[in-house]
Amino acid sequence: MWNEPRNERETFLSGCYSSVLLANMVKTEAPWRPQADKKALEARAQLLADIRHFFARRGVLEVETPILSTAAATAPHLHSLVTTYQGPQAPKEGQQLFLQTSPEHAMKRLLAAGSGPIYQIARVFRNGESGRRHNPEFTLLEWYRPGFDHLALMEEVDILLSLLLGTSAGERLSYREVFHRYLGIDVFTASDKTLARLANVQGFHDVAASGGQARQIYLDFLLANVIEPQLGQERPCFIYDYPASDAQLARIRPPSESCSRPLAERFEVYLKGMELANGYHELCDAVEQRQRFGADLIQRKRGGLSEVPMDKFLLAALEQGLPACAGVALGVDRLLMLLLNSARIEEVLAFPLIRI
Repeated sequence: MWNEPRNERETFLSGCYSSVLLANMVKTEAPWRPQADKKALEARAQLLADIRHFFARRGVLEVETPILSTAAATAPHLHSLVTTYQGPQAPKEGQQLFLQTSPEHAMKRLLAAGSGPIYQIARVFRNGESGRRHNPEFTLLEWYRPGFDHLALMEEVDILLSLLLGTSAGERLSYREVFHRYLGIDVFTASDKTLARLANVQGFHDVAASGGQARQIYLDFLLANVIEPQLGQERPCFIYDYPASDAQLARIRPPSESCSRPLAERFEVYLKGMELANGYHELCDAVEQRQRFGADLIQRKRGGLSEVPMDKFLLAALEQGLPACAGVALGVDRLLMLLLNSARIEEVLAFPLIRI
């Protein structure tokens, strides 16, 4: 669920940043010591307690699902960490297993089995992600609400943020509105040439793609590098109704009188220029989900990425019947950064990548 693409600048700087930080750390104190101070550890404990209290009062069940899976996230921008299990029930050469990038697939299997509303505070893993706001292992709060659409779930996220961070009611802007406000364009009618020009002005020139894929790359870059830093400076900002090309695991709403384009029923939440959460009105159609997985795998192959197996268990669960629902994933470490006014994710982690 948490599918934020790394922005170009952070990807470029993360290696240099981590090296400098490590060098400074070694000079100043013993590297065996935790990076986060006691205040941060206590704040995390209280934050987790507050989250659990919120969902207990609303009758949402806390669940736990495996970190390991025989399937991986197929999205081209997500890279799973891999391990091999050797032992009973494994083939002679061992069983390849992937560390979860999100608990989404397993939680949807619970929903299909009749769990009702559920949440999980999960440890998740992303290969290749390290920087000011990224660590390859991090904590994700993910929850699902049968009977909700993405708009109803936005309301619940807003309430949770107000309780945890003391924020006022969030601002709502459609994807179309936010591009018009900050770039002065209609994102659905602007030409690929216009998007390329705007991205090039911001320093982006490398697109090894064409057609719709190149267009989506330009849109992602402009959102991450131009628009995102300006969002949610005073209160949370919810961006909703994305282009159908950026649906990921969300439903697509067909064209209507209010919009002549199909729209992905999903949202993202920003505060102080930082993405906090990513939510969907969940896709329930097994046939369409299989097609999207297949399209992801084609893109991975074209990009020279490793081939990964589809999640056959998720597809079987969808065939059985996933209840109409909405789901969202929210970064707990980033919540803590905002609570403590921390500039770097390392400041709120006991042992980030540079100390393991």
